[in-house]
Amino acid sequence: MKVRIPVVVMTCQMILLCSLFASSCSSAGNGQITDEAVENVVKEKKVEKQRRYLIETQNGIALVQLYADGFEELSLQEKLLAYYLYKAAVAGRDITYDQNHRHALTIRNMLDQVLSHPLGLDPEVEQKIQQYARLFWLNNGPYYERNKTKFTAEFTLGEWVEALGVARANGADFSFAKPSLEQVVADVEDTMFNPLVEPKVTNKNPGPDGDILSDSANNYYHGVTMKDLEGFTEANPLNSRLTKECDRRNRCKLVEEVYKAGKKGEGDKWEVEPGRYAAQLREMVTHMEKAAWFGSEGQKKAFTALANYFSTGDPKQFDEASIAWLKEDPTVDAIIGFIETYKDSRSQKGEYEGLVYYTDKELTSMMKAIAANAGHFEENSPWADEYKKKDIQVPVASAINVLVGVGGAGPNIPAGINLPNAQWIREKHGSRSVMLSNVMAAARAAVSDAALSEFALPSEMGPAKTHLEAVHRVRVALHEIVGHGSGKASAKLTSDPSSYLKETYAALEEARAELVALHHMFDPRLVEIGAISGPEAAVVAYQDYLRAGLLQLRRVKTGGRFEDDHMRATHLIVQYLLKNPEAAEIQTVQGKTYYVLKDVEAARKTVAELLTEVMRIKAEGDLEAAREMVNTYAVDFDPGIRDEVVQRAQKSGVPDFVAFHVPGVRLVLDENGEPSDVVLDYTKDFVTTMLEWDLVGAN
Repeated sequence: MKVRIPVVVMTCQMILLCSLFASSCSSAGNGQITDEAVENVVKEKKVEKQRRYLIETQNGIALVQLYADGFEELSLQEKLLAYYLYKAAVAGRDITYDQNHRHALTIRNMLDQVLSHPLGLDPEVEQKIQQYARLFWLNNGPYYERNKTKFTAEFTLGEWVEALGVARANGADFSFAKPSLEQVVADVEDTMFNPLVEPKVTNKNPGPDGDILSDSANNYYHGVTMKDLEGFTEANPLNSRLTKECDRRNRCKLVEEVYKAGKKGEGDKWEVEPGRYAAQLREMVTHMEKAAWFGSEGQKKAFTALANYFSTGDPKQFDEASIAWLKEDPTVDAIIGFIETYKDSRSQKGEYEGLVYYTDKELTSMMKAIAANAGHFEENSPWADEYKKKDIQVPVASAINVLVGVGGAGPNIPAGINLPNAQWIREKHGSRSVMLSNVMAAARAAVSDAALSEFALPSEMGPAKTHLEAVHRVRVALHEIVGHGSGKASAKLTSDPSSYLKETYAALEEARAELVALHHMFDPRLVEIGAISGPEAAVVAYQDYLRAGLLQLRRVKTGGRFEDDHMRATHLIVQYLLKNPEAAEIQTVQGKTYYVLKDVEAARKTVAELLTEVMRIKAEGDLEAAREMVNTYAVDFDPGIRDEVVQRAQKSGVPDFVAFHVPGVRLVLDENGEPSDVVLDYTKDFVTTMLEWDLVGAN
């Protein structure tokens, strides 16, 4: 539950926060430019000298400032739409924490109170607590977002108890700690300090004696095993938690705890009873209803259906909202709800995410050109005709600038998105893809070419520097627009392919989308539409993908297995390429390991071969073949090579992951109390922003 603090106390706390954590970051102006032609080029490319991107790197995570250029050019109506969508997105942020672990919100609330009441706390202990809190915020809980493993506090239990005591003496509000703060400290001790207890938030390969549900620490299930689910059909697979309730005679039943705000009927009675996360969802509904006032007619329909979904929990309302969302292509929009299923070992439960964005007009033309050729790419895909879509609707596609991303969409913000995920909606109504251009630009500016310098062979450097920026954009676009939007399931399947492929589905679907992008990189149509310059760029794409397969080993520093589905997808493709010695090979140069493209034609044939089989597996729901493929190519890696990659990455300054600090969004009122503008604020640092969101929500 969200902590509510009286206004007078909050005012004092914010003064304290500002004095403790005020950012020195500022956006300096452009350098002296006297040549008008040069000035125009600088303006077109949005280059700002002395703009700060990399804020800090902690535990392998680079925190990068995200800039929302062009927001000030939106109309007041568009800005107000963005503002209320922003409020709705942040209002649901607590849900992700609770989904990630049953103790996550409690721990975060304690961290908030300690850091907002630090007077008299040992500075070294305060620094350690703040570092742990940063990791907590960056990952929405006590597990690394991508490698799914737990991180623990560097301060001791004794220091933690002392810090809580200092905060309580300073007036901290621990009323959420039931039955007592001391008992709560004992309850969460293992989560904070013991790396051996619940080590993975998601564990899809627990071993022959394990269970993918009980061996995963996430909060999508309580007391439930895979055996319990035999013969059970969920009414709300995306938006519920499953629990097992037993009576005194040990007669047990499964219960779906549906995420819903509830809906009032006549006489103030509940027409639909509130469910799980009712308070957060009720606040989201309020903001969604306000946002609908400022959207287009199509958006009003989508937002109204989405608000009804959050109120009632009815999956049909979510489908209606998704279909309405598909029909629109507005300047300002959002993705809010229980969307991706990566955290669930069964690939059924949706993680909450909120993403608010507006169109990047400069890059949208390339996205639309690829979308317009979706039928061409489908026709030229290597899989059997029976799995190809006919009469394809042109997908909605655009490049966007992100205003805010929370939950499953932040601070670890993806580079591209294709939705909706429901296969039947994709086949009947199409899909919509977005490339997050300011996210990609900020990551590139912060990390620079350190990875390329360390992990590319000298012969690869020149072409990579020439083509890599365009290659990354095109690959993301092909992945989202064509990859996830392509293919169709066999008529023999009676439900979504994910229900057949179970824990393997997410990894294989990500691999399929990546393979589609790689397969079409050599298509002359990309040159015709100006997406890439020619075949040399496509070669760079293959070299870069092999390099990414090696470089991602730095992200899993212990053990020898991948848990994240995106990393499994990359590993599957790269290992399949490496098994063909004519296509790719492992080389050692001056004691360093490289994954090297050997023959591009052989690699293209290998990609087509793998893509054909992955599409067949998805279309037929072939679980046995899916498990064999994932277990053979996607999961296990060589810890020796990993250790080498970790050392090289650390030495060359390559972070494991990139997370983003978004600007503040502030409503401006005129002298009559009416909205006159919405402005962005880059003055608050990450800690201040997180504490304000935790304690009072979006301002």
